[in-house]
Amino acid sequence: MKFTKFAGAVALGATLVMPAFAQDTKVIGVSIPAATHGWAGGMNFHAQEAVKRLEEVYPELDFVLATASDAAKQVNDIEDMVATRNIDALVVLPFESEPLTSPVKAVADGGAWVTVVDRGLSIEGIEDLYVAGDNAGFGKVSGEFMVSAMPEGGKIVAFRGIPTSIDNERVAGFEAAIEGSGIEIIGMEHGNWNRDDSFVVMQDFLSKHAQIDAVWASDDDMAIGILAAIEAAGRDDIQFVLGGAGMKEMIARTRDGDTMIPANVTYPPSMIATAIELTAVGLTSTAPVSGTFVIGSVLVTSDNAAEFYYADSPF
Repeated sequence: MKFTKFAGAVALGATLVMPAFAQDTKVIGVSIPAATHGWAGGMNFHAQEAVKRLEEVYPELDFVLATASDAAKQVNDIEDMVATRNIDALVVLPFESEPLTSPVKAVADGGAWVTVVDRGLSIEGIEDLYVAGDNAGFGKVSGEFMVSAMPEGGKIVAFRGIPTSIDNERVAGFEAAIEGSGIEIIGMEHGNWNRDDSFVVMQDFLSKHAQIDAVWASDDDMAIGILAAIEAAGRDDIQFVLGGAGMKEMIARTRDGDTMIPANVTYPPSMIATAIELTAVGLTSTAPVSGTFVIGSVLVTSDNAAEFYYADSPF
């Protein structure tokens, strides 16, 4: 996995806020959404694997992992971690930004280290460490592949995720990358990172447009729904579908030379493991880990797909 740290994001000269003492047992709480879709399933897998491994590496640390199917449950989980386990650090991937901001701030105000993952809080500066994928880079890498795969240009449809700042960054990066290339976006709709919603949206696109050269799915769950709609309609004009996030089913198809899935763009759910590990380092050493850690998006093709295939992952 390739990781990109933005220059200046990690303050190399900073003094660690929370010095560790080997004789003390410190508790790291990990609060994440439940496996409600493919990417979240992969994120849960990597969180569990990281906790299992780090418990062996750091005998002076205890971990408590909780998953939530909605924001209210996640708030309760975090409050319970504070009340019953007196956590020294919290690693949190917010189910939603707004309802999690106040309870996470309360954890930080209580003196615990806070690491926020992927979805930022609605108030900046609460967390000590922010770990996320490069959403603008995700869109840029996707657009650059589209341009290379369609040198003569063409007509495409594009799928957005759930209306969020993350989605806006991806789309802006994509549009900037294809500007002036001759690629025309003839339709763009929200598929909500959901295969069923994307199936319906793609059916609508297919009924409206007699010619579609390619699809930017921007997500593998959405790509599966799109491919099903194309197959059901019997359309053969669409050259390929470009998803993203590295679902193992899609990575395997790219690895095996499926012309409909010639590439993928990483947005690794394993970023949760990076966040947990950096937090553990912060609690057990004097290594500075505060700041922002951004994991770069990588183009996956048949040449390197084997490197990104995780057989044991549910995603």
